[in-house]
Amino acid sequence: MKAFRVLSLCLFVAGLWAEKGLAQGRPAITGLAFVRVYSADAAASQKFYGGVLGYDRSGSGGPSRYEVNEAQWVEVVPLPSGTPKARVAGIGFTTRDIAALARYMQSKGVPLVEPLRAGRFGVHDPEGRLVEFVQQRPARAKGAAPISPRAGAHRIIHTGFTVKDRAAEDTFYKDLLGFKPYWYGGRKEGELDYVSLQVPDGTDWVEYMLNPTPEMDAHQLGSANHMSLGVAHIDDAIAALKKNGCVGNDCTNTHIGRNGTMQLNVFDPDLTRAEYMEFDPRQTPCCSPFTGPHPTEQESR
Repeated sequence: MKAFRVLSLCLFVAGLWAEKGLAQGRPAITGLAFVRVYSADAAASQKFYGGVLGYDRSGSGGPSRYEVNEAQWVEVVPLPSGTPKARVAGIGFTTRDIAALARYMQSKGVPLVEPLRAGRFGVHDPEGRLVEFVQQRPARAKGAAPISPRAGAHRIIHTGFTVKDRAAEDTFYKDLLGFKPYWYGGRKEGELDYVSLQVPDGTDWVEYMLNPTPEMDAHQLGSANHMSLGVAHIDDAIAALKKNGCVGNDCTNTHIGRNGTMQLNVFDPDLTRAEYMEFDPRQTPCCSPFTGPHPTEQESR
């Protein structure tokens, strides 16, 4: 009986510590894991992500998975009937403790629309976007074969999506998940069209694409709902694209964005934009200064 009382006390104290940990904050969210896109033609998507972008395809069954690095990938899933024009199907983030993060979300009243299994779970943000969380992978062994050696970029540094209600989205990304301001700007001075928020425990970010309109066509929606591939030098990305058979103006047409970084845009067969972007800005950004560190080729998670 005494042993039973001691065990009960230990379990009670452990429960208090667990509740205290959840009250103090959520587990670390360290970066982007993946961007999931819809595809109307699997062969055409393979030619783009596996051929032109140069990412190795892995796994069998389920989504087609194109490996960017040991912690990040692009998922391609079949286009369902009646889907919106925007082709981004979901986004994912890495965490150091997937089970604790699932408990944290539930403690805050956020239902799991994809239950915790195989090291991942999913929820919806306030605008109905699928957001998954993935258990962070262990570091690769030294001397392991390189991942996707033909690719011109080996980092996903941000993903962008249209936002109708910034305040509602902020309650999820800033208040609940702890994302931090990074930069904001507009197409013209005095306008606000882009708001960037970094993950709380890393440098990857999400980009609110504000002021969407019902008149936006598939190309405009594909440009807004996008992924960004980080590079040290844009010329290296151009060289890799050329080697992989990329043809046309999109393969070489660089420009400096409103955030001061050199960029290059290519579009997949379903018009989702893949934006190559240098890690460091080349000039002072418009509208606001950066308030967080810039991403790098190799990021500690």
